[in-house]
Amino acid sequence: MGGGEHATALQAHLSANMPANLPANLPADLLAWLKASADALDTTPDLASEIVPRLAGAGLFAIGVPASLGGKGGTTTDAIEAIAAVAEQSLAASFVFWGQRTFIEYLLQSPNEGLRARWLGPLMRGACAGATGLSNAMKFLSGIESLQITATPVDDGWQLDGALAWITNLRKEGFIAAAAVNSVGDLPPAVVAFISDRTGVARSSDLELMALRGSNTAAVKLDAVQIGADDVLHPNARAWLPGVRPSFLGLQCGMSVGLARASLRAAHALAGAARGPLLAQIETEQAALEENVRALKAGVADGRFKTAAAPMFRLRIALAGNVAQAVMLELQASGGRAYLVDRDRSFARRWRESAFVPIITPSLTQLQAELHKHAAA
Repeated sequence: MGGGEHATALQAHLSANMPANLPANLPADLLAWLKASADALDTTPDLASEIVPRLAGAGLFAIGVPASLGGKGGTTTDAIEAIAAVAEQSLAASFVFWGQRTFIEYLLQSPNEGLRARWLGPLMRGACAGATGLSNAMKFLSGIESLQITATPVDDGWQLDGALAWITNLRKEGFIAAAAVNSVGDLPPAVVAFISDRTGVARSSDLELMALRGSNTAAVKLDAVQIGADDVLHPNARAWLPGVRPSFLGLQCGMSVGLARASLRAAHALAGAARGPLLAQIETEQAALEENVRALKAGVADGRFKTAAAPMFRLRIALAGNVAQAVMLELQASGGRAYLVDRDRSFARRWRESAFVPIITPSLTQLQAELHKHAAA
């Protein structure tokens, strides 16, 4: 089979793996904007304010949300594929997408119907940014670190004090964020939401990241922030978080899937007759990637990861490996031109983007430590 036939077969394979209710391509206007803006989104904060409205305008935040709640229907796995489609163009935009859609998932799984009714619509429309804020909580759940925010009972609810060092999608125009909190007294740790315009909420300047600079990633400090019972996502973090974690991680894995697909597609296009042996490696890696994607979506769909976290941790690690191998194959297929910024800036961006995949919470090091404890137990 020649190079052109390989490319056609690869595209057909990728299209066959897109969900039924999501087009194989993003809306043309969004796709054009992502392609034109990908470098700027990675290296500057100049377009940070545009990501949420553009993704919302394309209806992407409503994917996987029941139609009865105003969404497009489908499942969380459809949302994973949507995040992957955006990540093929820009990991910064998909990082924001993950934050927004994960907060939406919290609302869908929260018993607090009033909170869901107030915020689901604005978040799907992009009227407000949603920040997951639960990276600290996921580390807490695994015994890696303590909770960084304390909730003290007051007359009409709780007072929040503390800080979170790294949260994405803290949009300067306004955001709502989730956080796990230590409850003073005998109450268990809880998961709450707070909004940016509440007195005592202070957002830092954007963190000085080496990439993903358009993702509105910053720290937030809470000083005597008042919330009520209607701001509680769940009163028992330890009971609720294991059930939410598969969606948190599954949606996050969409970022890896999209980035790996983009690099493999570029590598395939570059690997001509002069580099024929690379074609077999690229196709082998593509098959391995899509097998991991199928396992991920199956486990999220049937709920097995809610009671068996280790297999999902292994998939997160495997997908990070797919990303590393994919960008390396793209580098080999590109040769010296990859170092010429006037020839193709996309590779340099994907190389920087790939460096983020191993360290996003939970990091590969943290996951490997968890798997070690699991094996010992």
